[in-house]
Parts: sequence; C-alpha cells; structure tokens
Amino acid sequence: MNTALPTVVLVDDHELFRAGVRAELEGLVDVRAEAGTVEDAAGATLREKPDVVLLDVHMPGGGGVEVIRQVAQTLPTQRFLALSVSDAAEDVIAVIRAGARGYVTKSISGEELADAVRRVRDGDAVFSPRLAGFVLDAFQGEIPEAEVDPELDRLTLREREVLRLIARGYQYKEIALQLSISHKTVEAHVSAVLRKLQLSNRHEISRWAVERRLVD
Repeated sequence: MNTALPTVVLVDDHELFRAGVRAELEGLVDVRAEAGTVEDAAGATLREKPDVVLLDVHMPGGGGVEVIRQVAQTLPTQRFLALSVSDAAEDVIAVIRAGARGYVTKSISGEELADAVRRVRDGDAVFSPRLAGFVLDAFQGEIPEAEVDPELDRLTLREREVLRLIARGYQYKEIALQLSISHKTVEAHVSAVLRKLQLSNRHEISRWAVERRLVD
C-alpha cells in the first residue's frame, strides 16, 4: 500500500472554490499546482506529472474533457478524478469516456475526497454512489440513446448546457446570467452548436433537443 501523500494538480475555473478545496485537503494530499483554464490545466499537468488531476467538468474552452484529451496525447497513463457540481448522467459518461478514472460531486467531504484521490492513484475507479449506475448502464447499453448520441458527443459540456437552455426557451442574456458567462460567449457557443449539429437556427436547436428527449 502506498502511504505517501498523493500528488495533485487542482483544476477549477473558480479561484475561491480552488482555495476551499486546497484548504480541505491540507495535509491529506500534496497539491503541486492549480489551474483555472483548459490550457493552464494541460500545461500544469504535463509539467508536474501528478498522481491525480482533480478536474472540474465545466470550464470555458471544452471543460474537463478537453483537458483530458490534450494531456492524453503526451501522458496517456495520467489519472484524472472529476469533481463537479453536476450529477447529470451525460456529464458523468462524457468525462469517463474521455478517460477519467472517477467522478465525485462537490458535496463530498474533504476526507472523502482525499480518500477518492488516493484510490484513483492506486488504480481504483471511484464514483459518488448514485453516479456509478450511470456508468454501468452506459457500458451495458441501457442509457437512453439521447445520452450516448454520437452527435451529442461532438459538443463540449458547456455547449450542451447552452443547448438545453436554448431548448427551454431562455434568451441569450438569461443564459449568460445562468452560466455566469458573457453574452458574446453564449453567442459563440450557440454558433458552435449550430455548426457541429448542422442546424440553422435556435428553433432547430429546440426541435433537435426535444426529439432526443434532452429537455422536459
């Protein structure tokens, strides 16, 4: 059994949250670096080569999935543990497909999180209790097609959030407030969704989402 403190790169686009996690993990893990963007996260991981990257799922620029993809090109054995406020099946499945070894939600305690990091370092797969079923169902083909749709997989997690809000009738300003991003960033995400799904306008986005049961 490896008794050394696991080395960690902490990735989240909210500085205050990173500070809180770091304080919770003080003395339990060795945080070697922090990052708040996809680019910085990939760079810090390649530089530090930590035992585990503690990774936020939703960030500008492609989120945790994009961090994993960038790092995997150089460090294919790097281990990632997703830490997210989201417990949506599609978020869990997307980041696990990308290569994360586990997924826990931000309601986890500091000691539980440190234990999850150690277990991922040692080769285990770790999930918050209700999330494990999503992964099992996905690999057994029981997740509804909408949640493993190859077209949906083209979208980043942030683009999926924007798509759902558009489909629910939110205006760009409302989406910007809801996601704490700028109006221009919302426009950029909508443009990316239209391009990737080969749609023409927000009405087609709504119809696409409803057909795949992505909205209630």
